[in-house]
Amino acid sequence: MAPTLQTTVTGIKFENPYLLGSGPPGTNAKVIAKSFDLGWGGVVGKTISLDASKVVNTAPRYGKLKDREKTDVVIGFENIELISDRPYATWLDEFRQLKKQYKNHVLIASVMEEYRKEAWQTIIREVQETGVDGFELNLSCPHGLPERKMGMAMGEDPSICEEVVGWVKEVSKIPVWAKMTPNVGDPKVPAKAALKSGADGISTINTILSVIGVDLRTLRPMPTVEGHAVPGGYSGQAVRPIALRHVMEIARAVPGVAISGMGGIETGYDAAQFVALGAHTVQVCTGAMLQGYECIAKLKDELLKVLADHKFERLEDLRGKALPYFTTHFDLVERQRAAKAAKTGANRDAETWKGEIKSETDSLTATK
Repeated sequence: MAPTLQTTVTGIKFENPYLLGSGPPGTNAKVIAKSFDLGWGGVVGKTISLDASKVVNTAPRYGKLKDREKTDVVIGFENIELISDRPYATWLDEFRQLKKQYKNHVLIASVMEEYRKEAWQTIIREVQETGVDGFELNLSCPHGLPERKMGMAMGEDPSICEEVVGWVKEVSKIPVWAKMTPNVGDPKVPAKAALKSGADGISTINTILSVIGVDLRTLRPMPTVEGHAVPGGYSGQAVRPIALRHVMEIARAVPGVAISGMGGIETGYDAAQFVALGAHTVQVCTGAMLQGYECIAKLKDELLKVLADHKFERLEDLRGKALPYFTTHFDLVERQRAAKAAKTGANRDAETWKGEIKSETDSLTATK
């Protein structure tokens, strides 16, 4: 039987586990529709808020970290782009339009608000009426809005995570995923706080707070806006090891938790690693920006190959397969010691066996 990528997560059925992640790739209805047509399993729209007039972007707002030898290869990507600056009413109309045209395609609304219960519950009530399939709460944007106590300013504080998710769950009738920040010491703590208040799933990771570099000609940090800069969100293939660790930590801490993993996914083989560490779906944002939306065909084929290579029929057969092999350093030392002892014993037994054979051979020769 040929393997399938179909999966159901938090009550939502996905044709495949690939979601276009929240950010520039899902900035309006036109590009979201294009993603559906190309075969993405779902789309998480660009994060929206009630008052887009407070969102003002700058230019430039992107920075690239390139391979030292292959300068056309981008290994890291920083952005200081904010959430959507398009009118909230426009987004509501486009959500309705998309769900009318693509009834069987998954559309997740990413939302972020200030630290006010009324604001969070208003946006949840109004957006869910458009027919979207679920929410992703942006508790993790690392730049631009912490002064309004939004994004990472919420996600780095477990008590606020718990409170905000609680507000949302009071009014949400559809699944709620909490998107977590990697800019914390222990990713399990805020994730558990969000789940304690009823979050149906966890999305991780958002971008890593970073400085992409300094222009040594001007001695100004990049990306430079009127000679100045702010730390931004780092993404791309270079962050994948960090993202994998966060997925692993949360999956081990809360067995069975629905995780949407992201961070540096550019191939189906990257995605397979996230699934093997416990992810139920995976999101691609920077990878789609660099490769084009059409990369979804390759992503699906490569993930199917991993399943076929292991004779797995479903994603569930792969999910979490690598988790049991994480342990403590002490245990690694003990395992290595035991393995060496067993090998030494085996070698000793082999030498003894060889000696006994030689002795018997010598004895027979002497008898003759």
